[in-house]
Amino acid sequence: MTKAILYTTFALVAFAFNSILCRMALRGGEADAAGFTLVRITSGAITLIVISYLFIEDKSFRGRGNWLSASFLFAYAICFSFAYLGLSAGTGALILFGSVQLTMIVYGLAKGERPGWLEWIGLFAAVGGLVYLVLPGLAAPPLHSSALMAAAGAPWGAYTLRGRGSSSPLADTTGNFTIAVPMALVVALIFLPNLHLSKEGYILAALSGAIASGIGYTVWYSALKYLTATRAAVLQLAVPVIAASLGIMLLSETATARLIVSAVLILGGILLAIVGRKR
Repeated sequence: MTKAILYTTFALVAFAFNSILCRMALRGGEADAAGFTLVRITSGAITLIVISYLFIEDKSFRGRGNWLSASFLFAYAICFSFAYLGLSAGTGALILFGSVQLTMIVYGLAKGERPGWLEWIGLFAAVGGLVYLVLPGLAAPPLHSSALMAAAGAPWGAYTLRGRGSSSPLADTTGNFTIAVPMALVVALIFLPNLHLSKEGYILAALSGAIASGIGYTVWYSALKYLTATRAAVLQLAVPVIAASLGIMLLSETATARLIVSAVLILGGILLAIVGRKR
């Protein structure tokens, strides 16, 4: 139980940092979407290869990874980057996590999972809190950007579900990132005339790939063996709240009453969902 809590907490915080880094780079004009994605995935692959050599005795990890999982990983990353060029942070978070959650819950229901009434109440409370938090940013989002963010959520949900069966999260994540590098390179070449990365953009993308993505996804893969599909979907609703809190601490954003109420609803809903599953 302790491992599940530690792994899940670290992964969710890493995802929130990923959001902060992406916002700083993409919305601040420090990087373009294709270039940011290439550096992000490449730095994640390099970091994971080094860690794998240090901590995995069996070097067969070089043959691990899966083309389908890597494709889901890349699809999420590239759609996420391009979508945030045209969406506000609140709108993007709502569309992304709504898509992720829908993907995972529909899969869980299809496989026979039947959430109890406490879980459903927790789920609705958490979703309601997220909607309440981001509702002011929902005014007329660009259709193509909204579609891209929804497209980012679906493969991330699929990637998460595939990770639940991983027997070696570090080896599998290393392989997936490595396979995804040429995919990101092809897209970067297509958008070569528009590539732009400042020094700060490179640093932000590298941190996003190495720590928030590479290490974060590995730990998330490890945490998934302790979580049902429904619970994993609900827990990810905490990421926007964590990201908003980090924004207050790191980016001097303001803590509003709306943020506090939303945090109570989302985190309270998550607690209900977990208690409901135990019962």
